[in-house]
Amino acid sequence: MTLQAFAPISAILILAFIVSVLINFLSRILGPFRPSARKVAPYESGMKPIGKGTRQVPVKFYLVAVLFILFDIEVIFFLPWAVSMRGLGWYGLAAMGIFTFVLIIGFIYEWRKGALEWE
Repeated sequence: MTLQAFAPISAILILAFIVSVLINFLSRILGPFRPSARKVAPYESGMKPIGKGTRQVPVKFYLVAVLFILFDIEVIFFLPWAVSMRGLGWYGLAAMGIFTFVLIIGFIYEWRKGALEWE
């Protein structure tokens, strides 16, 4: 495979970079930019913020979010398989069985580690 096959992809990446830099530059030059303490303060439902605008969030929240995304995306693969199940035959059934087995093993592992426990 030659590097010429990657020319369209690199052209799109370069074009996207140039457009993003150009848009940011033009918005800074042409748009109004008058920051004040009130404008850069965090918005708290129309009330004055109490304390810092940022706070530490326990890692448990991120872990649950990542697990949800992981298992949600894996479950999405069941739909195309179910639609074309008859055409795939026994091979498709075996492949989805292995996929489901790996999914269940991962789910049991996370369950045993306590990642699904909410405290």
